Amino acid sequence: MSSEDADPDHGPVIGVAGPVDAGELTDDTIVRRRVDRPQGGWRGAVFTASRGLLNPGVGPDEHAHRDQVRRIRRPLGSAHQIGITSINGGVGKTTVAACVGLVLAEYRGDRVVALDAGQNAGTLADRLTGDTSTTVRDMIGEIESLTSLADVSRFTSLAGRLQVIASEQDPAMTDGLTGEEYERVCEVLRRFYNVVITDSGSGLVHSAVGGTLALADGLVIVGSPTADGAGRVSKTLDWLLARGPAERVGDAVLVLTCDRASKHVDTERVRRHFEARCRAVVEVPFDPHLATGAQIDMDRVRPATHDAFRAIAAHLADRFDATPVGVGAEMMAVDGV
Repeated sequence: MSSEDADPDHGPVIGVAGPVDAGELTDDTIVRRRVDRPQGGWRGAVFTASRGLLNPGVGPDEHAHRDQVRRIRRPLGSAHQIGITSINGGVGKTTVAACVGLVLAEYRGDRVVALDAGQNAGTLADRLTGDTSTTVRDMIGEIESLTSLADVSRFTSLAGRLQVIASEQDPAMTDGLTGEEYERVCEVLRRFYNVVITDSGSGLVHSAVGGTLALADGLVIVGSPTADGAGRVSKTLDWLLARGPAERVGDAVLVLTCDRASKHVDTERVRRHFEARCRAVVEVPFDPHLATGAQIDMDRVRPATHDAFRAIAAHLADRFDATPVGVGAEMMAVDGV
């Protein structure tokens, strides 16, 4: 065997017949793979204690976690809007919007913004940053002059990697955004952000909520697995079906927040009912930290709760399109995102 056919560190290279096309020089063909090592649990402890001599492999929970992260990081070619809505308040809609935004921003390397489009002094910014000194109303007042990310950033606050735009906080301005104002804000945000999350406020007939539903590429409906909560979610789906294509409702992600779950309610039956109507159903368990209503710190959220929000984010990211489309994609290409 000639010297060309041998690897001095790893022995002979079998099956090398000639020049390799550039298209074949990919990670999968030229990078030697390490055996997967577990990162946590008893499997990780065994691997660490034995200094790698004993490797029980990656368990199913860790495989699921890695798969969710892979899906969340799906490439995105143009701006993607996610609308989060519910027919009534008090079901954790803002909490869902906040936590999904934090998870997407944590795992993705691009720009994610969460907009509070609530009608009555929404609390999204309170839950994320505590900063409501500038609001979407201030942004609308200068919207014609917003020509760069730096311009828009003057109206946002930062929670980790997630940028947040607060709703109008003046109780006297109970109408909130109009549908036209919401569209103008989204037109700007889509130029500078890859993912735009809207906490639409409660109800379905308000003008801005209609705008949220019309512009959303992905839809999250929030409810609770109680008798009245399940009934309201079902009415929400019926209302959406009566006003739009069935595919839109069928592609929604339904989130059941279990703060008020009761052992007397057949939660599994509720879940099966909605699984037949929506693309995915995710239950968010009761979490003491989130239940306080205070500013959210994901490090204090229970692992099972974090898993639920990661699952929601993964389902939403399954619909991300890597094909560049429209003005937003052009701006991202210029910015090098």
